Amino acid sequence: MTETDAGTVWRAYTGRGLPSILETALACFMEHGYHGTTIRTVASRAELSVPGLYYHYASKQALLVAIVSHAMEDLWRRSTAALEEAGDDTRRRLDLLVECLVLFHAHQRDLAFIAYSEIRSLTGEARTAYIAARDRQQRLMDRVVEDGVTRGAFTTPYPREASRAVVTMCTGVSQWYRAGGEHSPRELAERYRAMTRMTVGVTPGE
Repeated sequence: MTETDAGTVWRAYTGRGLPSILETALACFMEHGYHGTTIRTVASRAELSVPGLYYHYASKQALLVAIVSHAMEDLWRRSTAALEEAGDDTRRRLDLLVECLVLFHAHQRDLAFIAYSEIRSLTGEARTAYIAARDRQQRLMDRVVEDGVTRGAFTTPYPREASRAVVTMCTGVSQWYRAGGEHSPRELAERYRAMTRMTVGVTPGE
């Protein structure tokens, strides 16, 4: 994959890529919450019978698991493509990973919000798998910041805490961002890149 191809892959947002049933379930979860949504509501909105919905997804939990899994896999693919584009330049790896996180949580706000807020509703192996995916995603930023400190590119004395703070700041975009607001996703990403550089201790102007 060339740098241009990688940039096209992770910056492009033309839709969520969810099957129509999951799009419907996502809309219902956003409106009513997971526990406030019934299978009958999703089926009706999807113009299916309840048995027809169960043919595709065995339960409401299965709908949530499919949505959350899609969100985490999409974010992972975009994040690794952003890092591939950045190459070995430590500061660029930080910049592009932050840009990727902000763009995802702005463009895919509903998807990211449900993946974050409804972890409490996941059960058993699904919850364990989600936590593993979340931790794997966090480790991408951990390694970037730790590598920057090792190389002397970042001066923070608290790389692990700084990494967590950056990811929390970026993922929080899904909780408040609205399309058509003061800043576009790209403009917001640039601001977050600047704030992140200050957080990890990149000297201004470098």
